[in-house]
Amino acid sequence: MAKKVVIGMSGGVDSSVAACLLKKQGYDVIGVTMQIWQDEDDAIQEENGGCCGLSAVDDARRVAHQLGIPYYVMNFKKEFKENVIDYFIHEYLEARTPNPCIACNRYVKWEALLKRSLEIGADYIATGHYARVVKLPNGRFTLQQSATLAKDQTYALYNLTQEQLSHTLMPVGDYTKDQIREIAEEAGLPVAAKPDSQEICFIPDDDYAKYITDTTGEKIQEGNFVDLDGNILGRHKGIIHYTIGQRKGLGLAMGRPVFVVDIRKDTNEVVIGENEDVFAKGLIADKVNFMSISSLEGSMRVRAKVRYNHRGADCMIRMIGEDLVECIFDEPQRAITPGQAVVFYEKDYVVGGASIVCSCAGNSNEIPL
Repeated sequence: MAKKVVIGMSGGVDSSVAACLLKKQGYDVIGVTMQIWQDEDDAIQEENGGCCGLSAVDDARRVAHQLGIPYYVMNFKKEFKENVIDYFIHEYLEARTPNPCIACNRYVKWEALLKRSLEIGADYIATGHYARVVKLPNGRFTLQQSATLAKDQTYALYNLTQEQLSHTLMPVGDYTKDQIREIAEEAGLPVAAKPDSQEICFIPDDDYAKYITDTTGEKIQEGNFVDLDGNILGRHKGIIHYTIGQRKGLGLAMGRPVFVVDIRKDTNEVVIGENEDVFAKGLIADKVNFMSISSLEGSMRVRAKVRYNHRGADCMIRMIGEDLVECIFDEPQRAITPGQAVVFYEKDYVVGGASIVCSCAGNSNEIPL
C-alpha cells in the first residue's frame, strides 16, 4: 500500500511541484492549504494574498485538481494567532526582532499540521521548502542544505524536532529554482510562472509598526536616541520602529551615516553608533534545539548564520548553561540581533540553532541574568 502524504500547498510553484513529484514517486498525496487569516473579510484576504490568502487557495485547488489529488482547506487560525502573531507582537514590544516564519514552521506548519495529518492516517507531511531531510549514521534526523544555496531555507527550519523530521518529506530540496519551474511547465501546472512571495504573509505592506499598533490598539511611546555615552541625540518614534544595524529612516541629521547599535526597553532608548559599533565578536543564545547531535559536550567548530541572508561565519560554540549556548566567531559579525535565530552548520548539515539573547565580546562573564 502506498504511503500517505499530506502536502501543505501554498498556491505557489514550489509546493505545487512538490505535490507533483510526490505523486510521481508513488505516494498517496493529499493537498492541504492552511487557513490562517483571522477575521478579515474576503476583500482584505484577497488583497493580502501571500501564502495562505484566498488567491492561494484558488491556485492550490486548481493544481490539486490537475494532479488528480484530493484537496482540503484546514483552519489553523487559533494556532497561527497564538504561536505567530502574538509572539511577533510581543517580541517587538520587548525590543527584540522576531522571525515569524520560524515560529510558523515549528508550531503551525509542522506541529499542528502533522498532528492532524497523523490523526487522518497519514505517514508523512511534505512542503515545498528548499531543504533536504536526512538520517545520519548516528540515527538522528537533520536537515541538509538544498541543492541551490541561493534558495536554501534550512535557517528557518532549525527548530523542528526529531519526531517532526521523521515524518517529513521535502522533495524540492534536490532541485534549483529554475528546474522547479521547468518541471511545473512540463506538467502544465497553472502556477509555473507565478512569482515568489517576499513579505511576511500577514503584513503584506511590510509596515510592522503600523500592524502592531493597529492590532494592539496601544500607543507606542516616543523616546530618546542616545549615543554610546548616553548623550541625547534626538527623539525616536517608538522602539518597535527599529532594529539592530538599521541606518535608514532614523531621521537624525548627523552629517554622516549612523546606525542602531542597541535598543533598551527599560529606558525606552535607541542607541546610535558608528558602523564599527554594529560588529560583535560573539553572541549568547537560548531556546537551543540540536538536530544532528543530541547534545553538545565541550566545544565544537561550526559555521553559523545569524540571519536568513547571512552567508555564515566560522565560529566555536559551547554550552554555558542548561539552555544557553555561547558562539564566538573567528571574525566579528555585523548586526547580531536579539530575537533572531542563530543556526549552526557542519558542512551542509544543520547541527542545531537557538534564539539570540545578546551579542558579546566573547567573555563568558557576560551571561545575561
